[in-house]
Amino acid sequence: MGPSCSSWILCLCFLSLISATLSALPNKPVDVPFARNYAPTWAFDHIKYFNGGSEINLMLDKYTGTGFQSKGSYLFGHFSMHIKMVPGDSAGTVTAFYLSSQNNEHDEIDFEFLGNRTGQPYILQTNVYTGGKGDKEHRIYLWFDPTKEYHTYSVLWNMYQIVFFVDDVPIRVFKNSKDLGVRFPFNQPMKVYSSLWNADDWATRGGLEKTDWSKAPFTASYKGFHIDGCEASVNAKFCSTQGKRWWDQKQFQDLTPAEYSRLQWVRQRYTIYNYCTDRARYPTAPPECKRDHDI
Repeated sequence: MGPSCSSWILCLCFLSLISATLSALPNKPVDVPFARNYAPTWAFDHIKYFNGGSEINLMLDKYTGTGFQSKGSYLFGHFSMHIKMVPGDSAGTVTAFYLSSQNNEHDEIDFEFLGNRTGQPYILQTNVYTGGKGDKEHRIYLWFDPTKEYHTYSVLWNMYQIVFFVDDVPIRVFKNSKDLGVRFPFNQPMKVYSSLWNADDWATRGGLEKTDWSKAPFTASYKGFHIDGCEASVNAKFCSTQGKRWWDQKQFQDLTPAEYSRLQWVRQRYTIYNYCTDRARYPTAPPECKRDHDI
């Protein structure tokens, strides 16, 4: 674990820990144009392009949302997006950024940003599907307003762990627990997706808050379309460069002490739901939660 902080040096500690976290990851491009790695998937007229395609807006109205996907499929790597969420009254809307494989027993790694009524905080839900089964949700409040400026959301995925980052702060780790009989995404290449859509049957207060279509169109903004992964066909069972890329190296097989400190900070201050502690839903904790409790 990282160093503890007394209240009068909390800000200094926060900055030093963020610096340590940032230094652990390789330098990454921030202005990758959309068309290099991605293409629209539906409702093309609901995607608007700016600054030569380095920035886009997704729009949702009462007729349709929209989305896009990566041109390639990937088996492990680092994937990130700079996103500015729907501002104002966004209740009922979901902005999603996720990786998913292409078959029925699919693997999936999810960021889902659940809209709010004006003045209420956004909720960030993460989930992991393995072999077609999810139900591994975590939910947090963010420590900033995600509608005011761009923030970076990223996934590090290797044979050892899946790490969800917000502005390079780890908010969740899903460890490889195959030794406990838990499936882990390792042999199904995934495409990267993002979408803006209406989910007012569940997204805001369990569906109690409905989308106010008088506020439409709703807009989420994107830039920094970064992918650094092992590209593979959708039928590939292994990565040809496995063990040779930066994300496979020893320093990325676990969190650093500084990253564990930041993860604990998120858990203690901002986590509002963790399926591992939901005894009404899981009277006996799922086996991978043993590792979750060790974090």
